[in-house]
Amino acid sequence: MKNAIFFLLFLFTATASQAQGSKLKVTDLPKEAQNFLETHFKGEKIVKVKKESQIGEKGYEVELANGIEIEFTNSGHWREVDGNDGAIPTGYILPAITDYIKANYPAQKITHIDIGHKDIDVDISNNTDLNFTQDGKFLKAKQK
Repeated sequence: MKNAIFFLLFLFTATASQAQGSKLKVTDLPKEAQNFLETHFKGEKIVKVKKESQIGEKGYEVELANGIEIEFTNSGHWREVDGNDGAIPTGYILPAITDYIKANYPAQKITHIDIGHKDIDVDISNNTDLNFTQDGKFLKAKQK
């Protein structure tokens, strides 16, 4: 009986961890995520799509051949775009944020954006971390 319980527990754990990072196809993403990729990353090769569950937040992670990683919510809305120190497209970023960066850091490119629960975190190419409100009002800047 102990062996059967141990085996079932092992099987459940193995299945849960497999499902947590399972690989998918682009067509398995919610339509909103597919549209986002088609609009802002058209022509970029997608090398990995997987289902993620981090600290209770379910969603998807997409990795492009150029090194950019994009995280989507379970419903398909983007929540993070990471250029891994390279510039990322900005057409989906609030104009208030891109306008602020153009005005105050004209030579810098956005390399990472992350929508948090209370604010939006933006990294630019000179290693400055900028924080904005959810509606794009500047909060603070700090050097990394």
